[in-house]
Amino acid sequence: MARTVRSSAHAAKKGTMGRKPRIRCIAINTGGGDAPGLNAVIRAVTIGGIQRGWKVVGIRDGYNGLLMPEQYPDGGLIPLTLESVRGITHLGGTILGTTNKGNPLEFPVRQKDGSYKTVDRSREIIRACRKHNIDAVVAIGGDGSLSIADALYEKGLRVVGVPKTIDNDLSETVATFGFDTAVSFATECLDRLHSTAEAHRRIMVVEVMGRYAGWIALNAGVSGTADAILIPEIPYDIGIVAEKTRARVREGKKFSIVVVAEGAKPIDGERSVLSKEIGRAEKLGGIGETVAAQLQELTGQETRHVVLGHLQRGGTPTTFDRLLSLRFGAAAVRALEEGQNGIMVALDPPTVLYVPLKKATRRMKSVPLDSDTMKTARDLGICFGDEFPK
Repeated sequence: MARTVRSSAHAAKKGTMGRKPRIRCIAINTGGGDAPGLNAVIRAVTIGGIQRGWKVVGIRDGYNGLLMPEQYPDGGLIPLTLESVRGITHLGGTILGTTNKGNPLEFPVRQKDGSYKTVDRSREIIRACRKHNIDAVVAIGGDGSLSIADALYEKGLRVVGVPKTIDNDLSETVATFGFDTAVSFATECLDRLHSTAEAHRRIMVVEVMGRYAGWIALNAGVSGTADAILIPEIPYDIGIVAEKTRARVREGKKFSIVVVAEGAKPIDGERSVLSKEIGRAEKLGGIGETVAAQLQELTGQETRHVVLGHLQRGGTPTTFDRLLSLRFGAAAVRALEEGQNGIMVALDPPTVLYVPLKKATRRMKSVPLDSDTMKTARDLGICFGDEFPK
């Protein structure tokens, strides 16, 4: 990882340096799902920009503040000052608002017959930035938001990206802020569920977020002493999971904890999709309920399911996520000052470096099946639904 990021950072720096464009005003936007640490990034970028004599503004709700300014009393842009960002480091959510609808590259427009078509509104964003004398945008988001940022960069907008997602699935950074907070919360929930599961001798199935990557499920499941963990990277056989819970009963352990990532899928089936809407990613969910029903039928043991859902996105960021967010925000400002463009700041311990946005969004970072955490989980006897318990 370190070698890849360093070479990418060097390539990005070499390709974008030269005469540094003058900066007078920068804008910050937050897009996609919220994550603990967003406000800390906003604070770091704001303070860093003001210290350099730049004006700093925030764009409402992703790019909606630029595309639909008439919907906002303040015109869709928020002046960011030292006063407006004071005391927000520890707050969850985002003071700018966010959205995972209305991708500006494929913006849904309703037709007269009630159907929808998509249009590319990216040029409107660039024109709006010019209208408001915005010289650069710090785009904070996950793979979807940063892919949009890369497209805007290709069309002439000066952009620096900051990686944000509780899913931890961006390939060119060791960690994304929000992930540690989500895992910590999920682990605490598993701790609490152990006592009630044991008291009632139940199987407890816990569905966690993560979309197509199993990082939250794996890390929380191992830390929270789960008996089985189902992740998108390993299609599971429900019969094997059921045998794991039956084996525990035979050993005198009358309860089991099963962690299921929302994107997990059976060997002979598909992911559980709740809905698909034009202009946004498909909504996953429901797999926890399905697994619970199947386990109760196969084992005869009372089973309950819990969906942690958006609880994983909310609340106060952990110390790790706060510090990482502040480091990312400060690095984004330094990158702009250095003349960088079309890059994402990335964690490569012990430093924060730069990687091209295009490379950062090229592929998803899934759980390596030969990773030490996976090996540890198997050594602990955790079932992944692909091997019968020994």
